[in-house]
Amino acid sequence: MSWAFLLQTLASAAAIAILVGFTAWARISRAPPKLDAAGALRVLADEFPDASPATPWIAADGAGAVARSGDEALMIFRLGDGFVARAAPWARVAASPVVAGRLTVRLDDPGAPRIRLLTGDGASPFGEGAAS
Repeated sequence: MSWAFLLQTLASAAAIAILVGFTAWARISRAPPKLDAAGALRVLADEFPDASPATPWIAADGAGAVARSGDEALMIFRLGDGFVARAAPWARVAASPVVAGRLTVRLDDPGAPRIRLLTGDGASPFGEGAAS
């Protein structure tokens, strides 16, 4: 091994270490703020401009929301460092099970993850007659 190769390898390793340190210090990947009703309606209006959602139900941890718009449920949930929006039939979302204190909604899209929203009290946020 030549001295030039060793010097170049050490310089590259030092540059990578500096970049990793800077990224950790800067906290580039940050979680979005917790949702409130106004914030949820703002995101829903951006994602579903033709819909007129009712007042949304906000998850206990502020990581998601569900709002009814006619026969559709408009849902937003945190994924990574942002929010994802999905729509599903209201009857299916209202009948979704609450498992371990989380409302679990399964979507038809095979690439979409299951939506799990913290209910707080462990009961369905939509009540018994919500599917009608």
